[in-house]
Formats: sequence, structure tokens, C-alpha cells
Amino acid sequence: MHPLFLLCTTAMVSIALGHTQLPVLSSEMADFINKANTTWMAGQNFHKVDISYVKGLCGTILGGPRLPEVAHNIEGIKLPDSFDPRQQWPNCPTLQQIRDQGSCGSCWAFGAAEAISDRICIQSDGKVSLEISAEDLLTCCDECGMGCFGGFPSAAWEFWTKTGLVTGGLYASKVGCRPYTIAPCEHHVNGTRPPCKGEQDTPKCVKQCIDGSSLSYPKDKHFGKRSYSIPSQQEQIMTELYKNGPVEAAFSVYEDFLQYKTGVYQHVTGGMLGGHAIKILGWGEENGTPYWLVANSWNSDWGDKGYFKIKRGNNECGIESEVVAGMPLN
Repeated sequence: MHPLFLLCTTAMVSIALGHTQLPVLSSEMADFINKANTTWMAGQNFHKVDISYVKGLCGTILGGPRLPEVAHNIEGIKLPDSFDPRQQWPNCPTLQQIRDQGSCGSCWAFGAAEAISDRICIQSDGKVSLEISAEDLLTCCDECGMGCFGGFPSAAWEFWTKTGLVTGGLYASKVGCRPYTIAPCEHHVNGTRPPCKGEQDTPKCVKQCIDGSSLSYPKDKHFGKRSYSIPSQQEQIMTELYKNGPVEAAFSVYEDFLQYKTGVYQHVTGGMLGGHAIKILGWGEENGTPYWLVANSWNSDWGDKGYFKIKRGNNECGIESEVVAGMPLN
């Protein structure tokens, strides 16, 4: 493993119970975190789910190929103490959206499709609002990795610039050319969705729009003008968010992250499960702790209505070391 991703640097790690193993997804682990008086609160997010299923959701291969780095000239730029793009660009509804990757390690495709959708709207000043298809990216980008079994965020953005992506909304939404075909499942609460099974195979790359769609697959392609990585300094990432909109980032998921409910996450206890990709929207400070505001793709029942905050400025769990983005062509 790349050494960068073992750097889950946090003072709290010293509180962990040495080599004592707390049961994963257990109330004991949540109690331990809550008694540690850290910057966040834990609770139960996953019910009657095997840990191998959760590992399958962490489908980002860390330390993969890097895109060319683009640095901002940050001299003289005054950044606010907090920034939320949902308030900055209220006419872009995808900024409010939490998606659900289902029983598939497609987080690498989701983080990209979500941020690309937002950026198309932001660049058009709210005039163009569409949902870029995570399905198209997941199923058709062979060079991105192994589909549901893991991929590279950088390759996802490069695929957008070279091959283009069609539109596609959530499962069963009939929105766009290729909506997501993997059903949401009930990994968080006892509700109406079917129970979660093991990781499923990657759907096929179908280069045509769903039945009943008035769209044409070749004509519905949206392209990126360029894709790039962002230097791992927080001011660079903040400037990118402030000027151009959300980005995709990858980080190491530890067992305690699964039980995040509120506050600013930093690693407290538990082993590493794998790499995960998400969408960073903005930033702020909570009770003196700086954070990134992040949208996850585990549906809106997980965490804080599908969102979480993670400590900013110290590369917590590698969150600042693999940030990628791009600019739309039109």
C-alpha cells in the first residue's frame, strides 16, 4: 500500500485500545468512540450487514495513476471561513443530491459523476442542470479499473474528457439516457428496500438509451475540456471548490467511519477496510475544528442525512492527497 494512505494522522489514535479489538459495527465500538470525547458522535448505520459487504462498498484503488497537477495562484485570494455550494449556487439541484451506489464498489464512478453534474450546472450559471450517468461511467470505462470491484477516480475524469458521458439519474428514475440499474438495498435501517446481499457483478456497457427515452446515446454525450489533480494543500483545494465547484477525493476508510453520525470525523479506532471515493462540496469549522463538507453515496439514511464532515488541513485518512476534478467542455 502507498505510504500516503497509512497517514491517518490524528492525535486521537493514541486513545485507541492498543491492540484490543472492538467488534466492528457494534454498539461497543460506538460507545467507545462517544466516550473518547472526540470531535464526532457515533451510532448504528448498518443493521444485520456482514463486514465483507461494507468492504465491497469501498471500491477505490488508492495510489493509482495521477492526472497532471493544476495549482491555483492563491496570493491575494480571500477565502471565507465557511463555504457551502448549495447556498452559493441554489439553482443547481444536483448539489443537494445524495446518490446510492447499491451493492457495488462504484464509489469511484459516483464521486466523479456527481461532481461533473454539479460543475456543468455551475459553469452554465444554473442554466444547464442534468445528472451525469454513474452507470455509463461504471460499465463502459474499461481503463477505470474493475467496475463494481474497484476503480480509479483519476481515470474516471479522464474518460469524461476523452470519451464523454451520457445522462442518467437514480435507480428506477427513468431520468436521462442511462439511469443506474443497481437497486438500493436496506443496509442502514429496517425499511422498504430489499436486504443487502454480497457485491454484485458489474452491469454491461449498453451504448443506447433506455426504452422510452427520447434521447440518443451518441448525441447525449457530455465531455470534459480537461481533467486534473489538485495539490494536497488545503488552500489549493478550497480555492478549487470556491471557483469551480465540488471535487472528487479518495481516502482510507477505517472501521469507526462506518458508525459516523454527526460532528467532524477523525480516525479514533479500528482497522482499515479499503479506499473510498466521495464528493467534497465545501468547508467550515465546528467547535474550533476545521472540516471538509462531504457527500457520501451510501444513501441518505447513512451518517448525517448522507453527508459527513471530516477534519481538514492534516490529510486525515489521506483525504487531501488524491483530489481530482475537471472542467466541462461547454
